[in-house]
Parts: sequence; C-alpha cells; structure tokens
Amino acid sequence: MGLTRLVSVGAGLTVVAVVAATGVMALDDRGKTTITAYFDRATGVYAGSDLRILGVKVGTVESVTPRGEEVRVTLRLDEGVKVPKGAHAVVVAPSLVADRYVQLAPAYDGGARLADNAVLPAANNATPVEVDQLYASITELATALGPDGANADGALAGLLATGAKNLDGNGKAIGDSIEQFGKATKTLDRSSGDLFDTLASLQTFTTMLKDNDGQVRAAERQLNSVTGFLADDKKNLSAALRELSTALGQVKTFIQENRGALKKNVDALVPLTRSLVEQRASLAEAMDTLPLAAGNALNAYDPANRTLNGRTNLNELSMGGPLAGQAGLSGLQPVDPGRREDLPVLPLPEIGTVYGTPGKTTTQKGANR
Repeated sequence: MGLTRLVSVGAGLTVVAVVAATGVMALDDRGKTTITAYFDRATGVYAGSDLRILGVKVGTVESVTPRGEEVRVTLRLDEGVKVPKGAHAVVVAPSLVADRYVQLAPAYDGGARLADNAVLPAANNATPVEVDQLYASITELATALGPDGANADGALAGLLATGAKNLDGNGKAIGDSIEQFGKATKTLDRSSGDLFDTLASLQTFTTMLKDNDGQVRAAERQLNSVTGFLADDKKNLSAALRELSTALGQVKTFIQENRGALKKNVDALVPLTRSLVEQRASLAEAMDTLPLAAGNALNAYDPANRTLNGRTNLNELSMGGPLAGQAGLSGLQPVDPGRREDLPVLPLPEIGTVYGTPGKTTTQKGANR
C-alpha cells in the first residue's frame, strides 16, 4: 500500500513537471514569429544555428528537415523583430571552418511586414558554393584549356605569347588608359543627371520621328528633289550667283560713291514721310473716296460735246460765295431765250430760270452752267 502511494506521488510529480515545462515553453513562444524557408541544400545548418539580419542574431533555427529534392528549415524570430514582406533567406558560410547561419534580407525599413508562418520558396533563397563544387569547376576549366582541350595544338600558348608580345613595353600606356577611364567614369557619375536628361530628350526626339515617319519620309523626298534640281542646274545656279555677286559689288560701289547724296535724299524724305504719317487718316479716307469720284467724273463726261455735265449750287456762284471767288466770277445772270437756243442740249430737263455768266461765249456759258 505504501509502494502504491509512492508510485502515485511520483507519477503526479512527473505530470506536474511536464505541464510546468509546457507552460514555460508556451510563455517563451509568445510574441515570436515562425518562418519556413526551403533550400536546395542546407549543408552545415543545424537546429540551434543562428538566424541573423545584417549579421546580428535575431533568432534561431528550430529544425532542418529533408523534403524530397529540397530542405525545409524552420526559423524562429525573437519577439519584436520585424522582417519586410518579400524577404528571402541566405545560408552564409563565414569561413571554411566556422559554423554556418541563416540570414534574412533585406532589413526592415518600413512598410508591410512578413506574417507569422510565412513560407520562403527555394527559388528566392540562396546557398553558398561548396568547396568541392569550386574544385570541380577549376578542374573542368583546367581540362578545357589544357593539352587535352583548347591547347592541344598549342593555340592557347600561342595566344598568350602573342598577347605578351603586344603588351610588352605598353605598361605605362595601359596604366594611363586605365587612369583616364577612371576619370571619365567619375565625370559621368557626377554628370549622371544631365546624361539621363539628354538620353530622355533623345528618346522623346526619336519617338517624335517615329510617330511622324510619313512626314519625315516626304520631307526627305522633297529635299532629294531639290538637291537633284540644284545638281542638274548647277551651271545656271553658279552663273546666277556670279551675277548676283557682281550686282552686289556694283551696289556697294554706288552707295560708297553717292553716300552724301543718298543721305541728303533720305533727309529730304523725312518731312514727307512725317507728313504722310500725320495725314494717314486723310489718306485712308481719300483712298476710299477716290474710286467713287473717278467713277462720277467718268459718268458726268459727255464725249460728244466734251463737257462735264452736272448740277451745281447756283446760289453759291450767283451770290458771290467762296466758289464764285475761286472761279473768278462776279455772279450769274438769267439767260435770255435767244441765247438759250445756242446752249447744248442738257441731259436733264430745264426747270426754272437758266443762269449764265455775262460776257462769255455760248459754249463757255454752257460749260459754266
């Protein structure tokens, strides 16, 4: 009975210990992020290996499990560590003998975060090249370039010998070229903005040419026609240019010899041009009315009698007004019936009294009328 109680007490303590340990593990896992990363291989990575970001430990490797042609590595981030969405995992080998660790990149600088239980596919992850792979690549290259490969007939040796001869004595020139190339790259780096702006403008120009390809081709054809025409008539063009050169020389000589007279004529034209400018409104009005006046004059001309027929303000002339004074008349007098018979036939019927200038001939009286 005492043994049974002892076993029961021991089993109870074991259960309590397991429950307590499980509770501690659950408390430790709170706030941590689990990430599953797949690799083509994970040589040198074990459970307990470091998980780092920028070389700083931020967690551990929980487990490494082969899954077909890939290896599943479970990673556990410490509480409060942030990883950007879209990050990838890399197996890093610091040296040939040091333990390897898994590093997440890039570092978080804001934006969306990698969620808990996220999966990083093997296509986005990377592993270091193993030493045996490196040795195998070197061996393969040496075999390809050795006596059983490209240098079977001494071609590679001849190439190296020819290259050595060409480079012999040109060390300074090669060094200067490398130095100048370095300076050129620095200049391009400082002027990268201008360079890219130039390329952007060139891209815009070429795009415009592409969009207007038809117009560009038409312009090219027209220019070709013009150049062909000039080529066919180059003799006439040359003669015309020679004549133009001679004419320009004569004009130059004329101006030099008559500079004083030309200056006087130009000075004399100044008042005339000033008057024209000042009377430009009157000139514009005259240009509008001159065609009408000319038409009226043509309509009033009588070619048979060679007279200008029309009506005038007789009171202005008979009363000695300004028109009478300008015409040198002292006034008009009624024409008697005898003289009226000698007057030419008027285009309009006579109304009222007919007036004439005293002391004038009948023809003149009719014209005055």
